[in-house]
Amino acid sequence: MASQIEVAPVMPSRLEVRPIAGHLGAEIEGVDLSRPIAEEVVAEIRAALLRWKVVFFRDQSLSRAQHVAFGRLFGEVTPAHPTLPAAFPEHPEILLLDSKVSEEWGQAEIESRWHTDVTFVPNPPMGSILHGVVIPPYGGDTQWTNLAVAYERLSAPLRDLIDGLHAVHHNALPVARGEGQSEYEKKFRAQDLSAVHPVVRIHPETKEKVLFVNPNFTSHIVELSRQEGRHLLAMLYEHMTHHEFTARFRWAPGSVAFWDNRSTAHLVPTDIAPGMHRAVERITLAGETPVGPDGEASYAL
Repeated sequence: MASQIEVAPVMPSRLEVRPIAGHLGAEIEGVDLSRPIAEEVVAEIRAALLRWKVVFFRDQSLSRAQHVAFGRLFGEVTPAHPTLPAAFPEHPEILLLDSKVSEEWGQAEIESRWHTDVTFVPNPPMGSILHGVVIPPYGGDTQWTNLAVAYERLSAPLRDLIDGLHAVHHNALPVARGEGQSEYEKKFRAQDLSAVHPVVRIHPETKEKVLFVNPNFTSHIVELSRQEGRHLLAMLYEHMTHHEFTARFRWAPGSVAFWDNRSTAHLVPTDIAPGMHRAVERITLAGETPVGPDGEASYAL
C-alpha cells in the first residue's frame, strides 16, 4: 500500500489591499505569512508591492525560518549585510536591528538619514522585508518616500539634466559626534565598498524612472564638480523627502513591512524613549544591476 504524504493546505486568494497614503504604502489583509501561500497570492502581493512600493502585514507570528521562506517566494535571499555580522548563526540571512545592541555598539551616534538599502554595491537589494519582534508602546515609526513620484514631479529641464548623470555611493556613515570610531562604525566599514550608479534608474519591472540617490550613501556626482554636485544633490534630497511623497508606519508586535528598494528610500526612527526596547529583523532580496536612461549600468569601484 502506497504511503500517503500529508500536504500542507495552500491558502486561497482573498487579499484586501488598503492604501495608507496617497502615493505609497498599503496594508494587506487576508494572508498568513507563516503558512504556504498559493502562487496567485504571491503574484497579488508582488503586484501590490509594485503599485504601492511598500506593503504591510499585521499580526504575523513568524519564526525566523518562516521569515526567510516568505522572502524566497519573491527572489533570492541574500546574506544579512555585506559588512555587519549576522546575529543568528543558524539564519545568516537575518540582520538584527536592536535598540539595545545599537546603544552598546555606538549606533546611536550615527545620524539617521533617508537612505535606500546597501546602495554602495553594484547590485543593491531588490527589496527588504522587516519583521517587528519587540515594539515599544510608542515611538519607533518608520517612514518611506516614493522616488518614482519624486522624479515625475521634477521640472522637465531638471529631469533632462539628471537622466545622464552618475553618482558614487560608498559605505560611509554620517557621524553625529566627535573623534573616534564606534564599534558599529568599525563593523559597518570593515570593508571599503563603493559603486557608481545612475542618478536616475529605470525600474526593471514597472519601467518607471526613479531617483536613485540618497543622503546616507551617495558621495558625489561623477560628471560635475564637487561644488556643483553638492548643490544639486542637496536640492534632490530636499525634494525627494517632501511630505506629499511619504508614508509613515506605526509598528506593532508581529507587523511586517516589505518594500521595493529600487523605488523607495526610508528613514530609521530615532524617537525610541530611554529604557524602551525595539528589535526588528530584516532580510534582503538580491537585486538587479541598475541601468539608467542612457543605457549605462552600475559598476563597482
